[in-house]
Amino acid sequence: MDFEKKYIRNLDWLLILLLVCLGIFSFIGISGATTTANYEWRQVVWYAIGFLILATVLLFDYHSFGNLAYVLYGIGLVLIIGVLFTPEKSGAHSWYQLGLFDFQPSELMKIFTILAVAKYISKKDEQEEKIDNLKAMLPIFLLIGVPLFLILIQPDLGTSLVFIGILFCMLIVAGVPMRYFVMLGLLGAIFFASIAYIFMFHKDFFFDHIMKPYQWKRIEVWLDPYDPKYKDDGYQLRQSLTAVGSGQLLGKGINQGTQARNGWVPVGESDFVFTVIAEELGFIGSSILIFIYFFFIYRMLRIAMEAKDTFGMYVIAGVIGMYVFQIFENIGMTIQLMPITGLPLPFISYGGSSLVTNFFVMGIVLSIGMRRKKLMFE
Repeated sequence: MDFEKKYIRNLDWLLILLLVCLGIFSFIGISGATTTANYEWRQVVWYAIGFLILATVLLFDYHSFGNLAYVLYGIGLVLIIGVLFTPEKSGAHSWYQLGLFDFQPSELMKIFTILAVAKYISKKDEQEEKIDNLKAMLPIFLLIGVPLFLILIQPDLGTSLVFIGILFCMLIVAGVPMRYFVMLGLLGAIFFASIAYIFMFHKDFFFDHIMKPYQWKRIEVWLDPYDPKYKDDGYQLRQSLTAVGSGQLLGKGINQGTQARNGWVPVGESDFVFTVIAEELGFIGSSILIFIYFFFIYRMLRIAMEAKDTFGMYVIAGVIGMYVFQIFENIGMTIQLMPITGLPLPFISYGGSSLVTNFFVMGIVLSIGMRRKKLMFE
């Protein structure tokens, strides 16, 4: 009993409260985006399921997931490969259609990859081997690169880019020398310079083998959605910018947004839910949501610093990299700061696969916090 009390006492209740706050914002945003489908109440059901999953995960020591990391990674790869042979939905092979709901395996693959990479790096730490050469880093690149490639060919560019955010965050925490980040930056610059050269001087090859015309059009629309020739293609982004701007300081009020409720903001319940929140709650409400996210990341950083081993620390580092990228990309795309990719806003956007996976992830994070070493600040 004392053992259980100690764990419950170490549970980060403030982080759970932040999840509840995000749930409230999710309900407000989704209810403001639609008047007929009752997506907001379905989201409440998914939140209830999510908290049950979180509570179940807390019953297990997080090392249990570490011991199964490579097995889970293998299962995830099988699911990712299998989904490539499913019927196309919204222009991609990303979903298993399971009767009442659709399942997106790439959501689970993100956490399975984090667990596998964290297991590998922590094992190196136990053996007192540093990740300071290309030979030691190669398995990490493979663990990240294989699912990234498989998700990219679905095609799902947004989710595949999340793996890059995970990679960089975990490499930084692992203490990889800065020269390798410089090297990666130079390789990236050379790659994009080569792409630019091919585009300028070999357009036929570019559109036949590198990027389809419709994909390039998305970039052009992002850069200038008000160009008359993109009247239809730039509609979504223009409506988002109009809705966000019309919210002004205090917003139009809950369920009083005109752009979203009249259906002028497409997929306002999922990809563009932040647009709905900005229109209804204004700059103040949007800022509160962003502050909650900042505090959410801070609490995870604190847990990582207090983790009793490096495996727990690396897991949380990967989770932070995943969430920071998704939050920045989703909010950024609604205000033309980033290209539109279709990434959901964590814990806010409607969607069972994403929400259930996020609660599973938070269960692992909170489990690491419950079993942490003695608090550094008491």
